[in-house]
Amino acid sequence: MLRSARDRLLLPAAMAALLISALAYWWLDNGPHEIFGTLMFGLLGWHLTTNRRWFLKLRSGRYGARRWVVLVTHIWLGITMTVLVVTSVLISRSVLSFAQFSNDVTIIELHWFSAYWVAIIVAVHAGTHWTRVMTVAGTVFRLSPSRIRSGVLRLAALLLLGVGAWSFTVLGVSTKLMFGYSLEFWDFTSAVSPFFAHWTVVMAGVAVFSHYAMICLRQLDEIRTRTMEGQT
Repeated sequence: MLRSARDRLLLPAAMAALLISALAYWWLDNGPHEIFGTLMFGLLGWHLTTNRRWFLKLRSGRYGARRWVVLVTHIWLGITMTVLVVTSVLISRSVLSFAQFSNDVTIIELHWFSAYWVAIIVAVHAGTHWTRVMTVAGTVFRLSPSRIRSGVLRLAALLLLGVGAWSFTVLGVSTKLMFGYSLEFWDFTSAVSPFFAHWTVVMAGVAVFSHYAMICLRQLDEIRTRTMEGQT
């Protein structure tokens, strides 16, 4: 059970924390930014290794709407993360300073754009597996089913959606995801903590939205299955 908690809870949380930390480039400077990124890629390799069985099951079972969305999300995340890794290597000035592959501005911009996309897709990915995460958390902390707790969690989820949407606007995430340019950057000289708080809430809000979208897709799959069984 401790191993499951480590792989399902601690490992993803550590990767998300490193990713958000790496986004604060103008506060960290290049050296810490690359160190955090390298640690995140290392944990990503561990995460892929511990979940390798998922890839072996891709050809088995029936594909409904929910499973297709999960598959597309993983492919999307894989492509974006690959771009992030490759561009990281090419523009590295600290961890791989001895190589100095490229200083091309286009590659640097692609690196930043892919990083923002990775942050959002990672949140979607977390949402698609949130039921499993909550099951592990409930087992680890020995939480029994409770209507009051469920109601409080649903209320918290609604609050995260609202605050996350606000933080999404504050950070100008839509512009960053559309490969657009903006002259607005976070002013780390006036405040640091709110930057991390905004990004944390944005990712949490996206995860919540993704989780409830998966619930809706699961219900649609069940309706479709019952309809097909009724026609046979």
